[in-house]
Amino acid sequence: MKLDVINLDGGKAGDIELDADLFGLEPRADILHRVVRWQRNNAQQGTHKVKTRSETSYSTKKIYRQKGTGGARHGDRNAPIFRKGGIYKGPVPRSHGHELTKKFRKLGLRHALSAKAKAGELVVIEAAEAGGKTSALAKQVAKLGWKRALIIDGATVNEGFLKAARNIAGLDVLPSMGANVYDILKRDTLVLTKAGVEALEARLK
Repeated sequence: MKLDVINLDGGKAGDIELDADLFGLEPRADILHRVVRWQRNNAQQGTHKVKTRSETSYSTKKIYRQKGTGGARHGDRNAPIFRKGGIYKGPVPRSHGHELTKKFRKLGLRHALSAKAKAGELVVIEAAEAGGKTSALAKQVAKLGWKRALIIDGATVNEGFLKAARNIAGLDVLPSMGANVYDILKRDTLVLTKAGVEALEARLK
């Protein structure tokens, strides 16, 4: 499939032939869902923790005698039944991550790229270069109509462009190795540089 290539000024800079195996698939929601779920679960810290009855701060002395009180028998005040006692079977630090094969993760990325291409939310630019001025880049982005956009460059990102884009709300910039399903689907517009297209094709073939 062919797509027009533009400059940051909005002018046409030719066209590019996109690989149908990456950008021409019929997007499948189940594949995208599984990959996004894998990403978000791996990102979850899992540091939630409660105190058990052995960790709460209270005396371990028997609170009253065993017999003759007319009440239930209790050992110490740290039991879960009491206020400020230990929590029974509460959360403990653990990993929420699970395995997903490399083959399936690559497939998910192909479907995410295809979903953006099919929705008409894919833009290819000649290069992501700027002189480091946020105001100038912000004007160009506004003119192009990018409100929530992800820009994916080649192996490295131009430092001047990165510096200029850093303070623009709704604009994210990643190198090709940082491209992932969650970030692609989260933004309204996916912007690839020509170098980014080549790098993604090399990575996903």
